Amino acid sequence: MSHLVVITFDNMEEADRVLEALQAVRDEKQLELDDAAVVVKDAEGAVRIENRVDRGVKVGAVGGGLLGLAIGFLLGGPVVSAALGAVAGAMGGDLANLGIDQRFINDVSQALEPGTSALFVMVGRADPQAVIEALRPFRGKVYYTALPAETEAELRRLLSKQEEG
Repeated sequence: MSHLVVITFDNMEEADRVLEALQAVRDEKQLELDDAAVVVKDAEGAVRIENRVDRGVKVGAVGGGLLGLAIGFLLGGPVVSAALGAVAGAMGGDLANLGIDQRFINDVSQALEPGTSALFVMVGRADPQAVIEALRPFRGKVYYTALPAETEAELRRLLSKQEEG
């Protein structure tokens, strides 16, 4: 089960840096990062939203690839059918939009002050210690979370200590 976490930052670069740190934890197989979006509001108030990980595309590509492979065995061309199935599945997965709700991203974007950023992440299974270590150098404020209460409290404590220190 995935949990949405939104963290805001007092500058325009920090959301990208935190996402890079979380992606490193993911690459070490210590975090399932299902979806992510970075929102930056520049000094003039213009908003840039970048969707970084789309679970729907990944799910669709894998499902489509498997379906294409099965059809390929029936028709005699498994490699071509798997490739076509993966492309079709990725398109379908993108349309399924299983990740972060775009309206919510837009609402948070409007609430940001100019010169700030926000990170939206959908996280699944995680090694809490690895995530804590990855987040330790950063400063931010938890805007929203669907994490269990104890985990949310620990995250808020970690990020607020950074603000005090």
